[in-house]
Amino acid sequence: MGIIEAIILGIIQGLTEFLPVSSSGHLELAKFLLGDHSVPEESLTYTVVLHFATALSTIVIFRKDIGEILRGLFQFKNNQELQFSIKIVLSMVPAVVVGLLFEKQLESFFGGNIFFVGCMLIVTAILLLLADKAKTTEKDVSIIGSVIVGVSQAIAMLPGISRSGATISTSVLLGIDRSKAARFSFLMVIPLIFGKIAKDVLGGDIHFTSAEAVPMGVGFVAAFVAGLLACQWMIALVRKSKLTYFSVYCAFVGVVAIVYTYAK
Repeated sequence: MGIIEAIILGIIQGLTEFLPVSSSGHLELAKFLLGDHSVPEESLTYTVVLHFATALSTIVIFRKDIGEILRGLFQFKNNQELQFSIKIVLSMVPAVVVGLLFEKQLESFFGGNIFFVGCMLIVTAILLLLADKAKTTEKDVSIIGSVIVGVSQAIAMLPGISRSGATISTSVLLGIDRSKAARFSFLMVIPLIFGKIAKDVLGGDIHFTSAEAVPMGVGFVAAFVAGLLACQWMIALVRKSKLTYFSVYCAFVGVVAIVYTYAK
């Protein structure tokens, strides 16, 4: 993988991690179009590195929120911060279970299966359309709601299902306030990403050569910068109920991917 390709993939990851169009799905499509024929393990390694970059951009955007949560936790009281942290932990459980039990099966989807990605993008489109039609409320995330949103996050481990799109749409359909839904969606993924990276590093599952280090580093920076911009943009879009546009986009790309699979 060259420097230019790494920059392109990094920008795609940074934008699509927060915009509800599936970062993993777009990375698979982009790698296919750019002629990247990495085996699933190598492809997944690059995906994890780029997700790490966008996790850092999330921390930068929500640094005040994260600081307040940490300060509240160290008060050792049953306060809002503790309750929010419990909801975050509960939302992680489905993805952790799926990731541990079906890790090899998940890796197999990251090898250029364009037809599957196309189908999952259409599923994402349907979710976004339903969420945009939902009524606006001011409800907060509940304990049960956090688990249900966590299930959506676990399903979004499949390429083509937008993690932000699935979790925010599920939250909105549950009647949760749109701004709170976006905040919870972006914060809930941070521990998962860092946990995944720690597991892969300690387990020796991250594989890349010295020649790949520079492209990965460049892609990391590109994803981080693009993520900073996309995160703030997405928060504004969710508040204004502008998800239908992304629904149309996902449906279009999904159909194109499916048609291409049968036409080639």
